[in-house]
Amino acid sequence: MDSSINSNELQLPSHHTNAEHGHDEEGNKMFGFIVFLLSESVIFLSFFAGYIVYKTTTPNWLPAGVSGLEIKDPAINTVILVSSSFVIYLAERALQRHNLKGFRLYLAATMAMGSYFLVGQGIEWSHLEFGFTSGVYGGMFYLLTGFHGLHVLTGILLQLIIFIRSFFPGNYKSGHFGVNATSLFWHFVDVIWIVLFILIYLWQ
Repeated sequence: MDSSINSNELQLPSHHTNAEHGHDEEGNKMFGFIVFLLSESVIFLSFFAGYIVYKTTTPNWLPAGVSGLEIKDPAINTVILVSSSFVIYLAERALQRHNLKGFRLYLAATMAMGSYFLVGQGIEWSHLEFGFTSGVYGGMFYLLTGFHGLHVLTGILLQLIIFIRSFFPGNYKSGHFGVNATSLFWHFVDVIWIVLFILIYLWQ
C-alpha cells in the first residue's frame, strides 16, 4: 500500500510539470507573436506619420483632375471587415466549447468577409482615376491600402490553415495557440484599417 501511494505521489508532479511546461511554452509563443505585431505596428505608424506630414505640407495634394475619393463602397467594405472581428471571436468561443462545427462555420464566414473586402478593394482600384505614380498622393494611397491588403490576405491564409487543421482528429486538444494568434492578427488588421479609413477616406 505504501509503495502504491509513493508511486501516485511520484506521478502527480510529473503530470503537473508537463501541464505547466505546455502552458509556459504557449505563453512564450504568444508573447513572441505580440512582439511581432508590435513591430508591424511601428511600420504602420511610420506610414501614418508620413501620410500626415505629406498631406499637410504638399501643395496640390490630390492628383490633377481628382477631387477626392468615393466613400460609400469603402464604408460598406469597412463595416464588413470590422464586423468580421466579432465573427472570428465567435469562432474562438466555439472552439473553446469543443464545437468544431460552429468553429468551422464562423471561420468560413470570417474568410468570406475578408475576401469580400479584398475584392471590393480591387474593384475600387480598377475605377480610380490615378495610379501609383500619380504624385505623392497616389504613391501613399496605394502603398498604405496595398500593404494593408497584403495583411488581410495573410490573415485569410492563416485562417484557411487553422480551418484545415480542424479536420485532423485531436489537433486542438493540446492547445489553441494557432487559433488565438490568428484571431489576434485579424483584430490587428481590422484596427489598422479603421485608422486608414479615417486618414484616407474621412480626412479628405
